[in-house]
Amino acid sequence: MKIIFAGTPDFAATTLAALLGSEHQICAVYTQPDRPAGRGRKLTPSPVKQLAIQHKLPVLQPLSLRDEAAQQQLAALEADIMVVVAYGLILPQAVLDTPQHGCLNIHASLLPRWRGAAPIQRAIEAGDSETGVTIMQMDAGLDTGDMLLTATCPIKDADTAQTLHDRLANMGSQALLTVLQQLQNAALLPVAQDNSLANYAHKMEKHEAEIDWQQDAPQLSRRIRAFNPWPVCFTWLDGKSLRILSAQPLAQVSHAAPGTVIKEGDEGVEVACGTGVLRLTKIQLAGKRATSATEFIHGRSLLGKLLRQKNE
Repeated sequence: MKIIFAGTPDFAATTLAALLGSEHQICAVYTQPDRPAGRGRKLTPSPVKQLAIQHKLPVLQPLSLRDEAAQQQLAALEADIMVVVAYGLILPQAVLDTPQHGCLNIHASLLPRWRGAAPIQRAIEAGDSETGVTIMQMDAGLDTGDMLLTATCPIKDADTAQTLHDRLANMGSQALLTVLQQLQNAALLPVAQDNSLANYAHKMEKHEAEIDWQQDAPQLSRRIRAFNPWPVCFTWLDGKSLRILSAQPLAQVSHAAPGTVIKEGDEGVEVACGTGVLRLTKIQLAGKRATSATEFIHGRSLLGKLLRQKNE
């Protein structure tokens, strides 16, 4: 099939790589304009653009697909289908209707469980036991189109947003190839979403990453995993930001004030929460490298210290 691919981050690049290894023809790649990145804030192409350039594919980076010139340019490609993966632009109806078979989307949740920008992170944060990917026929709504295929996987206790992202990226690309084969065989079975079961996965905001020690330990543990690798949960120690990269809830009770370090040792640093105790295992003080909590306390004891929110 002749495919237009639209995507931007690593998650999308995984799918583009799978399509490049298939029988299908990529006639053009749409991706977000280059953005400043790194300490030098140098303009950097997206992972999808980098892969497209390696394979000498035409790359298009319109700021919008709402103007007529951009839509005519897309129509002139005469594609059979458009595959959209975390592209970052809203597709107007004129674009959705342009390819012969419309537009397919890989969404990183079992729709309609988590619609929106951050389905992987919100699934971990909510304590879901499983998630997956949905191949969806796009319509004008936000992740509301008919489902063509779903693939399920468990959310493991140690999963972070990064590990789950990597697993779902591979699952999504394989599910897409299956759907394309079904499309060629006229064997698609679209299923409408049950809107009454939908939740909105809000975009991650940095301010959400500040730890509120009044919350219970399992809740904080899920949040720390969901916010890794970005924006990474943090608290305040002696006026400095302390990032928490990994932690685990413990089945024990503490009557100390929430945020108090009640134990430290070879297994990590244990902190009283609103309910329960959280063991920090990997942390990073502002301006320092990330380290195991055990290594961190070799240089300074935290026992009895109170970890706070900034405004406390």
